[in-house]
Amino acid sequence: MSNSVAQEISKRAAIAARAVATLSEAEKNKVLQTMADTIRKHQDKILAVNEQDMQAGREKKLSDSMLDRLQLNPDRIEGMATAIEEIIALQDPVGERKPFNTRPNGIVVEKMRIPLGVICMIYEARPNVTADAGALCFKSGNAVILRCGREAIESSKAIAEALHEALRECGLPEDVITVVPTPDRDLMLQLLQQDDYIDLVIPRGGEGLIHFVSDNSKIPVIQHYKGVCHLYVDKDADQDKALALLLNGKTQRTGVCNALEGLLVHQAIAGEFLPKAAQALQEKSVKIHSDKASASYFSDADVIGDDEFGEEYLALELAVRTVADYDAAIQHIQTFGSGHTEVIATENEATAQRFIREVDSAVTMWNASSRFSDGGQLGLGAEIGISTSKLHAYGPMGLQALTTEKFVVTGTGQIRD
Repeated sequence: MSNSVAQEISKRAAIAARAVATLSEAEKNKVLQTMADTIRKHQDKILAVNEQDMQAGREKKLSDSMLDRLQLNPDRIEGMATAIEEIIALQDPVGERKPFNTRPNGIVVEKMRIPLGVICMIYEARPNVTADAGALCFKSGNAVILRCGREAIESSKAIAEALHEALRECGLPEDVITVVPTPDRDLMLQLLQQDDYIDLVIPRGGEGLIHFVSDNSKIPVIQHYKGVCHLYVDKDADQDKALALLLNGKTQRTGVCNALEGLLVHQAIAGEFLPKAAQALQEKSVKIHSDKASASYFSDADVIGDDEFGEEYLALELAVRTVADYDAAIQHIQTFGSGHTEVIATENEATAQRFIREVDSAVTMWNASSRFSDGGQLGLGAEIGISTSKLHAYGPMGLQALTTEKFVVTGTGQIRD
């Protein structure tokens, strides 16, 4: 039964994708504005349904970080609508043509951006992804199948109902944006076999979900892996700046993938910087896990071994390590980072440029908070995820990452000898 359901969902999405692919930018923007307006109109209903998901989550004793991801409020509803309007303001990449070369025989070769087709998005307790992914895939000319986790399924359905109302009002099929009606894992497994209809799978969630999708999909997968993000405070750092980056990155919002999980401090300034950090983090009730060299600066640090770094806490917890030098910091990041976002605090431009070149991560930052590693903050509008894979997208995925290129050849009747 699951296979027939998965095949029908996928086939209908593939048919709907053809309708979206031919829309002009103006036509797509009109639909997107209708989506934003409809989400606002249905705010009360969406919030009521979300409270049901929240109550179920509390009964299941979900973690605080998971509940934070799950919860909607008027500001977050408005944020979803505003994110769609920001997508409207972005240039549509579909149809963009750029010169490639002109051959000696006179044929002109160009490359043109086209939609991928059908994207399957698999995510857990983030109902806002329903609106973000739906709008991004639509603007980039794709249909999308959204498979939400059990925790947020009702909220996602309520958001999808608003999007479907907008699609109907604009004369488009609802299958442009499909929310899978059940979180049944067998149905998800069957969706991952629909390579005749689905062009790309993007899993966004915990390690278990990412590995399950990657291991079982017949369709290409772009991984949105965990965010083990570090701040390295160099010996040449402005310590006030570094402290601000630390507090913002760790405590501004803990249950997100661009929150800091590790602090590395050059030993030359550890004696001066770590006491300041300890006091500030204690005031924010941050639990510290540290190496032996750093533990004495904290009143109640949990000393951990070298193989215990690399955790994604998604909570008011932080791993701290004193490093001998820049090279030791890089070695730690390469060993324990997840390829998401890495930050250096330094006033030494040469050191910063080395960090930018040498750190193997989707986003590297110099004297800026890790919390800016986000599609909206980087000017992409809403993002569908942050790819920690390198093919075909790396880092926050906006509109262009949801397209590909084809060759366009223009001639005057040339034939090959």
